Amino acid sequence: MKRLFLLLVLLCIVPYAILAQRTDQDRTGNRDSYFLMDLSYVSDAVFMGRRDSIAAPYLFPSVSYYHSSGLFADATVSYLVGSEDQRVDLFYVTGGYLLGSDRWNIGVSASAYFYNDASYNVQSETVADITGLIAYDFKLVELSLYASSYFNRKSSPDFFLGLMADRTFKAMKDRLLLMPRFSVYAGSQYFYQEYYTTSRLGNRKTGSSGKGSGQGGALDVSQTTNVQIAEASEFNILNVELSLPVQYHFDRFILSLTPVWAIPQTSATLTTEAGTFKENLNSVFYWSVGIGYWFNTKKSPSLK
Repeated sequence: MKRLFLLLVLLCIVPYAILAQRTDQDRTGNRDSYFLMDLSYVSDAVFMGRRDSIAAPYLFPSVSYYHSSGLFADATVSYLVGSEDQRVDLFYVTGGYLLGSDRWNIGVSASAYFYNDASYNVQSETVADITGLIAYDFKLVELSLYASSYFNRKSSPDFFLGLMADRTFKAMKDRLLLMPRFSVYAGSQYFYQEYYTTSRLGNRKTGSSGKGSGQGGALDVSQTTNVQIAEASEFNILNVELSLPVQYHFDRFILSLTPVWAIPQTSATLTTEAGTFKENLNSVFYWSVGIGYWFNTKKSPSLK
Protein backbone atom coordinates (compact mmCIF):
# COMPACT_ATOMS: atom_id res chain seq x y z
CA MET A 1 0.00 0.00 0.00
CA LYS A 2 2.39 2.63 -1.24
CA ARG A 3 -0.24 5.32 -0.82
CA LEU A 4 0.04 4.89 2.94
CA PHE A 5 3.67 5.91 2.64
CA LEU A 6 2.83 8.99 0.56
CA LEU A 7 0.08 9.98 2.98
CA LEU A 8 2.55 9.98 5.86
CA VAL A 9 5.24 11.72 3.82
CA LEU A 10 2.76 14.52 3.21
CA LEU A 11 1.80 14.65 6.89
CA CYS A 12 5.44 14.76 7.97
CA ILE A 13 5.67 18.35 6.75
CA VAL A 14 3.96 19.33 10.02
CA PRO A 15 6.30 19.91 12.98
CA TYR A 16 7.95 16.98 14.84
CA ALA A 17 5.83 14.40 13.00
CA ILE A 18 7.10 10.84 12.48
CA LEU A 19 8.90 10.46 9.18
CA ALA A 20 7.48 8.36 6.41
CA GLN A 21 6.13 4.88 7.14
CA ARG A 22 5.96 2.68 4.06
CA THR A 23 3.89 -0.46 3.61
CA ASP A 24 4.33 -2.67 0.59
CA GLN A 25 1.04 -4.51 0.81
CA ASP A 26 -0.70 -3.72 -2.49
CA ARG A 27 1.12 -3.89 -5.81
CA THR A 28 -1.92 -4.99 -7.83
CA GLY A 29 -3.39 -1.52 -8.40
CA ASN A 30 -6.17 -1.87 -5.81
CA ARG A 31 -7.02 1.20 -3.78
CA ASP A 32 -8.36 0.40 -0.34
CA SER A 33 -10.00 2.60 2.24
CA TYR A 34 -8.31 2.21 5.61
CA PHE A 35 -7.74 3.61 9.08
CA LEU A 36 -4.29 4.10 10.55
CA MET A 37 -3.79 4.46 14.31
CA ASP A 38 -0.36 5.46 15.59
CA LEU A 39 1.32 6.16 18.92
CA SER A 40 4.70 7.86 18.61
CA TYR A 41 7.35 9.62 20.66
CA VAL A 42 9.74 12.30 19.43
CA SER A 43 12.72 13.41 21.53
CA ASP A 44 12.48 17.14 20.66
CA ALA A 45 10.38 19.60 18.67
CA VAL A 46 12.51 20.67 15.70
CA PHE A 47 11.20 22.71 12.76
CA MET A 48 13.41 23.86 9.89
CA GLY A 49 16.39 23.02 12.08
CA ARG A 50 15.21 25.42 14.80
CA ARG A 51 14.25 24.46 18.33
CA ASP A 52 13.90 25.97 21.79
CA SER A 53 16.79 25.79 24.25
CA ILE A 54 14.52 23.72 26.50
CA ALA A 55 13.91 20.28 24.98
CA ALA A 56 10.29 19.58 24.06
CA PRO A 57 9.75 15.80 23.86
CA TYR A 58 6.28 14.77 22.74
CA LEU A 59 4.08 11.73 22.92
CA PHE A 60 1.46 11.93 20.22
CA PRO A 61 -1.37 9.56 19.38
CA SER A 62 -2.99 10.03 15.99
CA VAL A 63 -5.83 8.62 13.92
CA SER A 64 -5.85 8.85 10.11
CA TYR A 65 -8.40 7.81 7.53
CA TYR A 66 -7.62 7.29 3.87
CA HIS A 67 -10.44 6.84 1.36
CA SER A 68 -10.03 4.85 -1.83
CA SER A 69 -10.74 8.03 -3.82
CA GLY A 70 -7.53 9.60 -2.53
CA LEU A 71 -9.07 11.81 0.14
CA PHE A 72 -7.56 11.54 3.62
CA ALA A 73 -7.87 13.09 7.08
CA ASP A 74 -5.73 12.99 10.22
CA ALA A 75 -6.13 14.15 13.83
CA THR A 76 -3.19 14.26 16.26
CA VAL A 77 -2.77 15.25 19.90
CA SER A 78 0.74 16.19 21.03
CA TYR A 79 1.38 15.71 24.75
CA LEU A 80 4.46 17.40 26.18
CA VAL A 81 6.32 14.99 28.48
CA GLY A 82 9.23 17.19 29.59
CA SER A 83 10.54 16.99 33.15
CA GLU A 84 9.31 20.53 33.95
CA ASP A 85 6.09 20.69 31.93
CA GLN A 86 3.56 17.98 31.16
CA ARG A 87 0.45 18.96 29.23
CA VAL A 88 -1.41 18.75 25.94
CA ASP A 89 0.70 21.21 23.99
CA LEU A 90 -0.81 20.94 20.53
CA PHE A 91 -3.79 19.53 18.67
CA TYR A 92 -3.80 19.58 14.88
CA VAL A 93 -5.99 18.27 12.09
CA THR A 94 -5.05 17.65 8.47
CA GLY A 95 -7.05 16.88 5.37
CA GLY A 96 -6.01 16.42 1.77
CA TYR A 97 -5.91 14.43 -1.44
CA LEU A 98 -3.35 12.08 -3.01
CA LEU A 99 -3.25 10.83 -6.58
CA GLY A 100 -0.69 8.75 -8.42
CA SER A 101 0.69 5.41 -9.55
CA ASP A 102 3.62 3.11 -8.73
CA ARG A 103 6.13 5.64 -10.13
CA TRP A 104 4.68 9.08 -9.41
CA ASN A 105 2.42 10.76 -6.88
CA ILE A 106 1.00 14.21 -6.35
CA GLY A 107 -0.90 15.51 -3.36
CA VAL A 108 -2.16 18.52 -1.47
CA SER A 109 -3.03 18.97 2.20
CA ALA A 110 -4.21 21.64 4.62
CA SER A 111 -3.60 21.63 8.39
CA ALA A 112 -4.87 23.67 11.32
CA TYR A 113 -2.81 23.97 14.54
CA PHE A 114 -4.12 24.67 18.03
CA TYR A 115 -1.23 25.33 20.44
CA ASN A 116 -1.43 25.66 24.19
CA ASP A 117 -0.93 29.32 25.21
CA ALA A 118 2.05 28.29 27.34
CA SER A 119 3.78 26.40 24.53
CA TYR A 120 7.44 27.17 23.88
CA ASN A 121 7.47 25.14 20.67
CA VAL A 122 9.44 27.06 18.05
CA GLN A 123 6.44 26.89 15.71
CA SER A 124 3.77 27.79 18.27
CA GLU A 125 2.64 30.98 16.50
CA THR A 126 1.68 29.02 13.36
CA VAL A 127 -2.06 28.51 12.94
CA ALA A 128 -2.38 26.71 9.58
CA ASP A 129 -0.56 25.52 6.48
CA ILE A 130 -1.21 24.45 2.90
CA THR A 131 1.24 21.96 1.39
CA GLY A 132 1.69 20.45 -2.05
CA LEU A 133 3.76 17.38 -2.95
CA ILE A 134 5.01 15.80 -6.15
CA ALA A 135 7.14 12.65 -6.06
CA TYR A 136 8.69 10.39 -8.69
CA ASP A 137 10.46 7.07 -8.23
CA PHE A 138 13.50 6.83 -10.53
CA LYS A 139 14.22 3.32 -9.14
CA LEU A 140 17.76 4.31 -8.15
CA VAL A 141 16.37 7.10 -5.98
CA GLU A 142 12.95 8.56 -5.24
CA LEU A 143 12.68 12.35 -5.32
CA SER A 144 9.94 14.34 -3.60
CA LEU A 145 9.37 18.07 -3.93
CA TYR A 146 7.27 20.03 -1.44
CA ALA A 147 5.87 23.55 -1.54
CA SER A 148 4.20 24.99 1.56
CA SER A 149 2.67 28.17 2.88
CA TYR A 150 2.50 28.47 6.68
CA PHE A 151 0.21 31.09 8.20
CA ASN A 152 1.31 32.80 11.40
CA ARG A 153 -0.81 34.39 14.08
CA LYS A 154 0.45 37.98 13.89
CA SER A 155 2.80 38.23 10.93
CA SER A 156 3.13 37.48 7.25
CA PRO A 157 2.92 33.87 6.06
CA ASP A 158 6.04 31.82 5.46
CA PHE A 159 6.78 30.06 2.19
CA PHE A 160 8.89 26.90 2.08
CA LEU A 161 10.29 24.56 -0.55
CA GLY A 162 11.63 21.13 0.33
CA LEU A 163 13.50 18.47 -1.64
CA MET A 164 13.84 14.92 -0.35
CA ALA A 165 15.85 12.08 -1.88
CA ASP A 166 15.60 8.58 -0.49
CA ARG A 167 15.85 4.92 -1.38
CA THR A 168 14.28 1.88 0.23
CA PHE A 169 16.24 -1.28 1.03
CA LYS A 170 14.33 -4.38 2.10
CA ALA A 171 15.25 -7.45 4.11
CA MET A 172 13.63 -10.29 6.04
CA LYS A 173 11.11 -11.03 3.27
CA ASP A 174 10.32 -7.32 2.86
CA ARG A 175 9.31 -6.95 6.52
CA LEU A 176 12.32 -4.81 7.41
CA LEU A 177 12.74 -1.51 5.55
CA LEU A 178 15.74 0.81 5.66
CA MET A 179 15.31 4.20 4.00
CA PRO A 180 18.40 6.45 4.03
CA ARG A 181 17.20 9.96 3.29
CA PHE A 182 18.60 13.37 2.44
CA SER A 183 16.43 16.48 2.73
CA VAL A 184 16.96 20.18 2.20
CA TYR A 185 14.47 22.95 3.04
CA ALA A 186 14.41 26.64 2.13
CA GLY A 187 12.06 29.46 3.03
CA SER A 188 11.39 32.60 5.05
CA GLN A 189 11.57 33.04 8.83
CA TYR A 190 8.47 34.94 9.96
CA PHE A 191 7.54 31.98 12.18
CA TYR A 192 10.89 32.31 13.94
CA GLN A 193 10.50 36.05 14.45
CA GLU A 194 7.10 35.45 16.03
CA TYR A 195 8.60 32.77 18.26
CA TYR A 196 11.17 35.25 19.56
CA THR A 197 8.75 38.19 19.82
CA THR A 198 5.97 36.52 21.79
CA SER A 199 5.96 34.76 25.14
CA ARG A 200 9.07 32.73 24.40
CA LEU A 201 11.22 35.63 25.65
CA GLY A 202 10.19 38.48 27.94
CA ASN A 203 6.68 37.11 28.51
CA ARG A 204 7.37 33.39 28.14
CA LYS A 205 5.97 30.89 30.58
CA THR A 206 8.73 28.42 31.44
CA GLY A 207 9.37 25.99 34.21
CA SER A 208 11.44 26.69 37.29
CA SER A 209 14.53 27.47 35.25
CA GLY A 210 12.98 30.61 33.76
CA LYS A 211 15.29 30.23 30.78
CA GLY A 212 14.94 29.59 27.10
CA SER A 213 15.49 31.70 24.05
CA GLY A 214 15.84 29.45 21.08
CA GLN A 215 19.25 28.46 19.76
CA GLY A 216 20.53 32.01 20.02
CA GLY A 217 20.71 31.65 23.77
CA ALA A 218 22.29 35.08 24.47
CA LEU A 219 19.23 37.26 25.12
CA ASP A 220 18.29 38.80 28.46
CA VAL A 221 14.72 37.54 28.76
CA SER A 222 13.89 40.06 31.49
CA GLN A 223 14.52 42.98 29.12
CA THR A 224 13.57 41.66 25.69
CA THR A 225 9.96 42.07 24.54
CA ASN A 226 10.35 42.75 20.82
CA VAL A 227 12.62 41.11 18.24
CA GLN A 228 13.16 41.76 14.56
CA ILE A 229 14.91 39.20 12.34
CA ALA A 230 16.62 40.79 9.36
CA GLU A 231 16.27 37.63 7.27
CA ALA A 232 12.59 37.02 8.09
CA SER A 233 11.36 38.06 4.63
CA GLU A 234 14.26 36.52 2.70
CA PHE A 235 14.10 33.14 0.98
CA ASN A 236 17.13 31.15 2.17
CA ILE A 237 18.20 27.58 2.76
CA LEU A 238 17.12 26.88 6.35
CA ASN A 239 17.88 23.25 7.05
CA VAL A 240 19.71 20.19 5.73
CA GLU A 241 18.76 16.82 7.20
CA LEU A 242 20.19 13.33 7.12
CA SER A 243 17.96 10.58 8.45
CA LEU A 244 17.62 6.81 8.45
CA PRO A 245 14.01 5.68 8.94
CA VAL A 246 13.82 2.01 9.94
CA GLN A 247 10.56 0.09 9.92
CA TYR A 248 9.48 -3.43 10.71
CA HIS A 249 6.13 -4.73 9.48
CA PHE A 250 4.23 -7.67 10.88
CA ASP A 251 0.61 -8.44 10.16
CA ARG A 252 -1.05 -4.99 10.27
CA PHE A 253 1.44 -3.44 12.70
CA ILE A 254 4.25 -1.04 11.83
CA LEU A 255 7.18 -0.44 14.17
CA SER A 256 9.30 2.58 13.30
CA LEU A 257 12.52 4.21 14.46
CA THR A 258 13.93 7.36 12.85
CA PRO A 259 17.18 9.05 13.89
CA VAL A 260 17.62 12.51 12.35
CA TRP A 261 20.62 14.79 12.10
CA ALA A 262 19.51 18.37 11.35
CA ILE A 263 22.06 20.96 10.19
CA PRO A 264 20.36 24.40 10.33
CA GLN A 265 21.46 27.06 7.85
CA THR A 266 21.21 30.87 7.58
CA SER A 267 21.66 32.18 11.09
CA ALA A 268 19.23 34.94 12.01
CA THR A 269 20.34 38.50 12.71
CA LEU A 270 18.23 39.59 15.69
CA THR A 271 17.60 43.20 16.69
CA THR A 272 16.22 43.86 20.17
CA GLU A 273 16.00 46.79 22.57
CA ALA A 274 19.39 45.66 23.89
CA GLY A 275 21.12 45.70 20.48
CA THR A 276 21.81 43.48 17.46
CA PHE A 277 23.51 40.12 17.39
CA LYS A 278 23.97 37.14 15.07
CA GLU A 279 22.37 33.90 16.20
CA ASN A 280 24.64 30.91 16.77
CA LEU A 281 22.96 27.88 15.20
CA ASN A 282 24.03 24.39 16.17
CA SER A 283 23.40 21.00 14.60
CA VAL A 284 20.63 19.00 16.25
CA PHE A 285 20.24 15.26 16.69
CA TYR A 286 16.78 13.98 17.53
CA TRP A 287 14.86 10.77 17.06
CA SER A 288 11.39 9.30 16.99
CA VAL A 289 9.91 5.88 17.65
CA GLY A 290 6.38 4.64 17.09
CA ILE A 291 3.95 1.81 16.61
CA GLY A 292 1.07 1.93 14.15
CA TYR A 293 -1.84 -0.30 13.26
CA TRP A 294 -3.91 -0.09 10.08
CA PHE A 295 -6.97 -1.92 8.80
CA ASN A 296 -9.04 -1.76 5.64
CA THR A 297 -12.63 -0.58 5.71
CA LYS A 298 -13.60 -1.01 2.06
CA LYS A 299 -11.85 -2.33 -1.02
CA SER A 300 -12.49 -0.71 -4.39
CA PRO A 301 -12.12 -2.40 -7.80
CA SER A 302 -8.70 -2.65 -9.38
CA LEU A 303 -7.63 0.28 -11.57
CA LYS A 304 -6.12 -0.50 -14.92
